Amino acid sequence: MSVVPAWIPITIAAALFQVWRTALQARLRGALSAPAAGFVRFVYALPADILLLGAALFLLRRSLPAIPPAFVLDCLAGGVAQIFGTMLLIMAFGHRNFVVGTAYAKTEAAQLVIFSVLVLGVRIPPEAIVGIMLAVAGVLALSFAGQKFSAADLLRASAQPAALCGLGSGFSFAVTAILLRNATLTLGADTPVLLKALLTLTVTNALQTLAQGGFMALRNRAELAKCFTLWHRAAPVGVLSAFGSGCWFAGFALTNVALVRGLGQIEILFTLAVGHFFLRERTKRGEITGLVLVGLGVVLIAAAGIG
Repeated sequence: MSVVPAWIPITIAAALFQVWRTALQARLRGALSAPAAGFVRFVYALPADILLLGAALFLLRRSLPAIPPAFVLDCLAGGVAQIFGTMLLIMAFGHRNFVVGTAYAKTEAAQLVIFSVLVLGVRIPPEAIVGIMLAVAGVLALSFAGQKFSAADLLRASAQPAALCGLGSGFSFAVTAILLRNATLTLGADTPVLLKALLTLTVTNALQTLAQGGFMALRNRAELAKCFTLWHRAAPVGVLSAFGSGCWFAGFALTNVALVRGLGQIEILFTLAVGHFFLRERTKRGEITGLVLVGLGVVLIAAAGIG
């Protein structure tokens, strides 16, 4: 009997946390600018990150491992890429609804496959590649539900601001995933995966908080002040971000990032549920095709991981 690899339930948990966090973050869009709405994700996550790291060190009875310079550089570069990805995703919300804004960003998984195979030379099981592409196709089908799928329609849609923001966000998140997996690999082989994930998360988040907080202090102090004035609405975003990112980073440390992000396409199924029940968005009849494709893709990716 095959044992389910740990990265599969960890990735599903990450997707759940991310949908919940993104839904709350989308509601901040009217009260905060895109940079500010992204900043609250980092600044309010940092205390939770530190607490989680401290708890892991205590429970595992370990001390902090040696931190090489390459680790810090990967965390910094990955953190900056994630900042851009978050800002672009929030900007996409302003052009179309919550579900579609998230869907455009989900091309990240396809971009990861192409980059991993062609540039990094990573071997990905064929069934997993098919699953990832099916899931991405399903996500795009959800995005264009109710519209004709002619080449002209798709070409026009790809030039829309929401599509450009979503595609740019997906690319930024793909770069983030690769860099942060590299960061975990620079830590000692004897370092537990949980500790690798939480240390990478804490260092990355601290650098992001300093970078974006410093930028806002120089360019827009009024928006920076609002981030703290609205703490009661913003703090839950940060806490959920800490738990979600911790799960993502653990997944990255355990297996290929393309598999993790591919399975993470299940997020769009959760997103539809949140959009329908939490944000009161209507689910179109044409979205059933997209749901089926995403479901099939997720099953293939999970099967490849178990096999």
